[in-house]
Amino acid sequence: MLSFRILVKSKIQRLVVTDKNLKYEGSLDLDASLMRAADILPGEVVQVVNVNNGNRFETYVIKAPSGSGACVLNGAAARMGEIGDEVIVMSSVFLDEESAARHQLIRVSVDRNNRIVDDSGRPRSG
Repeated sequence: MLSFRILVKSKIQRLVVTDKNLKYEGSLDLDASLMRAADILPGEVVQVVNVNNGNRFETYVIKAPSGSGACVLNGAAARMGEIGDEVIVMSSVFLDEESAARHQLIRVSVDRNNRIVDDSGRPRSG
């Protein structure tokens, strides 16, 4: 029998919420450079963990301009945190047993301005 596991594919640690917009259909605007570093695509479902209040929620990502530092809670997600809160954004992947055994988590760390300070967890090609 073929079985799959759900693993964390990537995470961006300690992002700072830069804005919130309750009057929006929902999602998380995220700086495109952070999305690239964490291998997250527009529309990809992510889990967001608010370090300040313990809230966890699931939403999807919308690409914000590269270099903007944007981490914007939209729609219902805007009720889950405040501007200035630190959050962790995690993407997931379904892998078969063999692939799961070789999986390497991509870790991206940012500073207080949501600029990448370490993406050493990112697997390199070659």
